[in-house]
Amino acid sequence: SVTNSETKHPPTSKRRASASTEVGAEGNGRQTMEGKKEEDEKGVEKEAELRLPDGTTVKLPVLVDAAGQTFVDVRHLQTATGICTFDPGFSSTASCQSKITYIDGQKGVLLYRGYPIEQLAKQCSFAEVAYLLQYGELPTVERSMEFQEKLTYETMVHEHLIRFYQGFKPDAHPMAILVGVVGALSSFYENTGNIHDPLQRERACTKMIAKMPTIAAIAYKTAKGQPIMYPRNDLSLVENFLYMMFAVPSEEFLIDPVKARALEIILILHMDHEQNASTSTVRGAGSSQANPFACIASGIAALWGPAHGGANEAVLSMLEEIETVDAIPEFLFKVKNKIGSRRLMGFGHRVYKTWDPRAEIMKGTCDQVLRKLDRNDPLLDIAQALEQIALNDEYFKSRNLYPNVDFYSGITLRALGIPRSMFTVLFAVARTVGWVAQWREMACERTRICRPRQMYMGEMRRKVPQDIFPEQQWPVEDESTVLRAKSPGLNPAPSRLLGRTVSVKWNPNQHV
Repeated sequence: SVTNSETKHPPTSKRRASASTEVGAEGNGRQTMEGKKEEDEKGVEKEAELRLPDGTTVKLPVLVDAAGQTFVDVRHLQTATGICTFDPGFSSTASCQSKITYIDGQKGVLLYRGYPIEQLAKQCSFAEVAYLLQYGELPTVERSMEFQEKLTYETMVHEHLIRFYQGFKPDAHPMAILVGVVGALSSFYENTGNIHDPLQRERACTKMIAKMPTIAAIAYKTAKGQPIMYPRNDLSLVENFLYMMFAVPSEEFLIDPVKARALEIILILHMDHEQNASTSTVRGAGSSQANPFACIASGIAALWGPAHGGANEAVLSMLEEIETVDAIPEFLFKVKNKIGSRRLMGFGHRVYKTWDPRAEIMKGTCDQVLRKLDRNDPLLDIAQALEQIALNDEYFKSRNLYPNVDFYSGITLRALGIPRSMFTVLFAVARTVGWVAQWREMACERTRICRPRQMYMGEMRRKVPQDIFPEQQWPVEDESTVLRAKSPGLNPAPSRLLGRTVSVKWNPNQHV
């Protein structure tokens, strides 16, 4: 059981707990967590008491964040008591302190550095929001121009890096290419690897934000077999991405401002989202002091999973399964009655228990794009009809299953002409801004390496049976045999195997 108590202590600036044990006359242990702790102006600190089955009581500090959310500090629980907490998926565990993004799922609130996402998406550019996440404040006009210029002159990638793309199969998934190429960046930009140097950290973050759209666009062009398009200094980062994706050398390419603004809003909405799977992966890799490009590559790998970054792709797959507007009622009947594996993709959210604050913005953007482009797409007609039917269905309303950002973003990206294989790539381009901000925050704090505990449920110590697996003897030199590989036209130099006779058969169908 857990109870709360309040204890007065002199106010201090940092919370560092140490363990002490009080033993009574009867030998019952009462363990407390004491030490220097952060407290409010009144010097009042709350504590939680954890009562164990053996009657032992453990006092744990209670922390309160800027939003008033309460956290029980268990950092020193294991070292003081030998007891660990069990929380698979960390759904009830805060892995870090952060000042970047705040979510209130009950109220449908998303803040970047304290600014509502609705205001940022409507009033700011990609570069301005990226600056905010990196530095904590919105830029002045002068700072904004400086930051935009800095990004512009970092958009090109090393020519030797472009050769990497030639090593992938033509049908390779763009996310596979992205993971490999981003992981290789550290070999090209060695002056960004010292994570303890503030200038190198900033340089790495800037390069990663600026180069990711270029890397993504080249991956798309490689898969299409088209010549790559180099970034232009007269275009913004978002405009450059559209240009590098869809332009060809043989004709002029005009940037559609509606498309550019729609894509910019999508990128802003997806820049950061607290400690999700990919962001936690970036922080975890960063805690080992790995170079920043390797950390971002690990985040891309985590984002690739269909349970994380592939939600908007799943929406389009669902719409294709429905096929026609007339089939929507039957599909929803199967969803509500759990017939087969039918799920209403793009509705509801693990964090938001009401409207996803990004969804309303994305819906308006989607409507603008569809009106402007006047696209004749059966899937878009199904999506609009499904939205209206589900929003007026009491079954979904009572369960707070409202359209989320993935529902509208998938439709919008399709209308913009972006292929489905690039949806998650585009997500990675946006989320890179948040990843580097989170990595930078983590690196500044000199965070300890992540090392979660486990609840071991396997076999305990047992003995290997000697009658089946006798103890291996060390080989003697004169017992060595010679291995020769027999193959047409192949006469390799002999190699020595110690203590074993091995027969080798040449297999011309050997997989590589």
